[in-house]
Amino acid sequence: YIYQSAFALGLFGAVLLFIGMRNNNEVSATWYGFWAGTFLWTGWVEFAFVWSAKFLGVPDLMDSAVAGQIATKAEYLVMMSSIGVLGATLVYFLLNKETKCNFFLWFQRNAGLKTGKPTPGHQRNFAAIMALETVYVTWFFYLVLLFIYDENILGDHHPVTYGVFFLSVIWAAYLFQRLMKFWKVTTAIRYGIPTAIIAWNAVEIGGRWHLFTEFWERPQEFALEMSLFALGLIIAAVLAARTPAHKKSELSRQQFEAAEKLPAKS
Repeated sequence: YIYQSAFALGLFGAVLLFIGMRNNNEVSATWYGFWAGTFLWTGWVEFAFVWSAKFLGVPDLMDSAVAGQIATKAEYLVMMSSIGVLGATLVYFLLNKETKCNFFLWFQRNAGLKTGKPTPGHQRNFAAIMALETVYVTWFFYLVLLFIYDENILGDHHPVTYGVFFLSVIWAAYLFQRLMKFWKVTTAIRYGIPTAIIAWNAVEIGGRWHLFTEFWERPQEFALEMSLFALGLIIAAVLAARTPAHKKSELSRQQFEAAEKLPAKS
């Protein structure tokens, strides 16, 4: 029942997206969108590639350094064929005049890609934005890693791969320190998704180099580690849920007012 379960998982994500898109609370809608995107990607997108690889008889790519170990699973080899779809659809998002994405806005400003002014009073649907961001950022960086891993293009130990590894570490650290300055919860969540995925690139490449054991791929063998990881997630979720609404905004305002009262330096 693997594919039936995957379909149900994706359907659950679609239901969450429907609920989130009808929710007018920005915080709730953002969380609905994140989980909707996560379940849609895992259930419908990833397992569609799993099914396609099996149906087409695509073999796994074996690790040349470790006998009997899979380097890249067949479904990810099939996923590489989706780069054209990713590129074609990203053109729309890159040129979209309603976008609030700093990455796209930077390109629009510096590459002369503006297509007009944003529509006044345009209402953004945060659940839809969050779901799409989750899917696209995950998809984009999957393909980045898959193509640099390919020995016909670069390879695991190519200088560019090392560059991507260290760039991911530096970029993630930079984004994280910026993330710590956000006071608005929903903005922090939307900014945190690409930050986490960029940081995860370094983890993925490190695992590819066999620098550590990727215990999350074999949870049945690492029950203690997975239990501690799950406990950490639960604690983080509880702390997030117990954070008073707009408390950080209130603290930020108080700090700003206090700073204004300080005498100006001569």
